Amino acid sequence: MTVTKEKFFKPGKVSPQDKTLATDSAARQITAAEAADREKKTEKLRALRLAQPAAETTTPPKKKRQK
Repeated sequence: MTVTKEKFFKPGKVSPQDKTLATDSAARQITAAEAADREKKTEKLRALRLAQPAAETTTPPKKKRQK
């Protein structure tokens, strides 16, 4: 194991703008990934719904009994 300055001391300070940019890009990546997953799930469910026969999806309304 070689002894180096980087192992014992913290690297230089990161500017607030760099921290903000890193956080912003990470948040945007997460949001974009979630949106893509949601769209994929929506398309899958839509295809399954449209594949069902129309007769199963429409049920006649029940008549209410009069007192």
